[in-house]
Formats: sequence, structure tokens, C-alpha cells
Amino acid sequence: MDLLRDVDMIVYGRTTYEIMIPYWPDVLKDPSSTKEDIEFAQLFTAIDKVVFSRQLESAQGNTRIVRGSLADEILKLKQGTGKNISVGGVSLPEQLIELGLVDEFYFVVCPVIVGEGRRLLENTNLPEKLNLKLVDSKVFKSGCVALHYLKQ
Repeated sequence: MDLLRDVDMIVYGRTTYEIMIPYWPDVLKDPSSTKEDIEFAQLFTAIDKVVFSRQLESAQGNTRIVRGSLADEILKLKQGTGKNISVGGVSLPEQLIELGLVDEFYFVVCPVIVGEGRRLLENTNLPEKLNLKLVDSKVFKSGCVALHYLKQ
């Protein structure tokens, strides 16, 4: 929730968008939702979103669909005023890292080994090594560890 408080734009690809919507808006309608989930859902639903998709026909609420250039749109967003831009998913962050458009990295490591599925940054092709500096870390009750890095 601390991260969301410093964000006024969330950027997703279609797949992640379709996972997050309608999940979090539905949490607000579910009487069995926890206080923490409701607080997160309220923050999440209030933030403007951009979804990059050539297939998605419509989007809910305060979401805008972009079908054009990822680099051009992100550069335009970064030049605007406001808070931070959050990017979620797997493919979209990989593309933005390759384009050199990511300034900060937040990784959450969870104590679960699944043994299959996409691996973080497995398809990322960098023109040169990217050095990161750890600026913060936090251990949660669940055993997850949040790591905050800045690009050097």
C-alpha cells in the first residue's frame, strides 16, 4: 500500500490488466473482504491506469487503452507532472527495462518455489549490464521480502 500511495498511474499489458480487473474492484463489493484488502482495493481503483493492448476492446473505469508505441507513451507519461508510474506484469517491464525507461525496481521475493512458469527477466536483452543499488528492504510477516533498487 505504501507503494500505491506514491503512484498516480499504473501501466499494464493486457494479460496483467485482465487479472487485476475485475479482482480488486470486486473486493470492494465482497462483504467478507479483509480491512487490508479493502484499503488496497480503494487505492488501486482510484489510480488511473494505462493498458497496452492491440486485442482489448474496452477497459473499465479510469483505464485508457493504448495501441501505439510503448516507448513513446511511457516517455510522454514520464515527462508529465505527478507522482510515480507503476508498471506491473512480466513482459511489459522487460520491454521497458530493455528500452532503458525504468528508474527504480521493486522486487518482492516470496518463500514459494513453484518449479515452472515464466522466470523474472528471462527474455530481457540488455545492450549492457545494468547496475542496481539496493536502497531499501522490508521483510513481511508472510516471509516475503520487498527489495527496492535504483538504477546506477
